[in-house]
Amino acid sequence: MKKIILSLSFCLICAFAFAQTSFTGQKFGENVTPGNVKPVSKMESSMGDKTTSDMKIEGKVVDVCKKKGCWMTLEMPNGDPMRVTFKDYAFFMPMDVVGKKVVLDGIAKKQTISVETLRHYAEDAKRTPEEVAKITDPKKELAFEAKGVVILDK
Repeated sequence: MKKIILSLSFCLICAFAFAQTSFTGQKFGENVTPGNVKPVSKMESSMGDKTTSDMKIEGKVVDVCKKKGCWMTLEMPNGDPMRVTFKDYAFFMPMDVVGKKVVLDGIAKKQTISVETLRHYAEDAKRTPEEVAKITDPKKELAFEAKGVVILDK
């Protein structure tokens, strides 16, 4: 009887120990652990008055840097995509990530992007010279600097 109780106890302990402690999918950068993940649509409201906030978010990729995957954008409810960069350019995204769900761990930011940087992003996205030339004003936007990314298997 003791062996049965001990075996069951061991099985329960193992079940709890091996319960989901990480996301399944292709991983980049630092480990992203489950728990307290917000949908990207709730990012700004979760930040409150702060200009930066450490958090985990989940969203759908709508674009990726065509040169080497050095940034991506996530779908936002207002239709404007949100730019995601990667901490210290330590990793890049594969080109086939568009349309997939991702979970990110990093720093959410409210920022103003300069005209020079906006033009650089447009060139990276293979926009025409005419489209690049039309960028004449800085832009206030939400952004995210990811230290870890998981492309979900869903």
